[in-house]
Amino acid sequence: MRGIRPRTGAHVLDTGCGTGFHLPRFAVEARWVTGVEPQRLAEAARARVRTLPDATVHTGVAQRLPAADASVDVTHARWASFFGPGCEPGLVEADRVMRRGGAAFVIDNGAARSAFGGWFRRSLPSHGPSAVERFRSGRGFTRRSVDTGRWFESRADFEAVARIEFPPGPARGIVDGHRGPEVDHAVNLWWRGY
Repeated sequence: MRGIRPRTGAHVLDTGCGTGFHLPRFAVEARWVTGVEPQRLAEAARARVRTLPDATVHTGVAQRLPAADASVDVTHARWASFFGPGCEPGLVEADRVMRRGGAAFVIDNGAARSAFGGWFRRSLPSHGPSAVERFRSGRGFTRRSVDTGRWFESRADFEAVARIEFPPGPARGIVDGHRGPEVDHAVNLWWRGY
């Protein structure tokens, strides 16, 4: 992401920031960091940035971002906006808040490849990787594929994460059918310049 649009001196908006894991990392370089998360995890994100003077978290959704027109340099959505079709209102709102010279980033599962991607597809059959590709490409996003993995210190850790990431039925199948504490995982980095 830094190679596409540096965060130095930027206003970074993290849409669907979850518990705020990335907010302190963004704050190291950014001028201002804004996290947006629905009520359930917003309080945890606020606690994470409580001591950071240039970071704030708002309870909200991608369809109504708490930012003025043309005020954001970098938007970031990780695992928060990966379904493609149906995300149009959030993309329209991102267009409203983005400043010229900025970039919007979406990080999602590379569901067409890797063991993790196969598990993701089987647990969510309505998710079609080719439909997401057409949707994002048709809206001016460029994709960079990143092949990585998840390595766990123990088999128990792997099983716990599988049960968090997937519904109970698919999680049982994953745990029963996969050996070892590691798994290959493909990620897509999508971006669009403004």
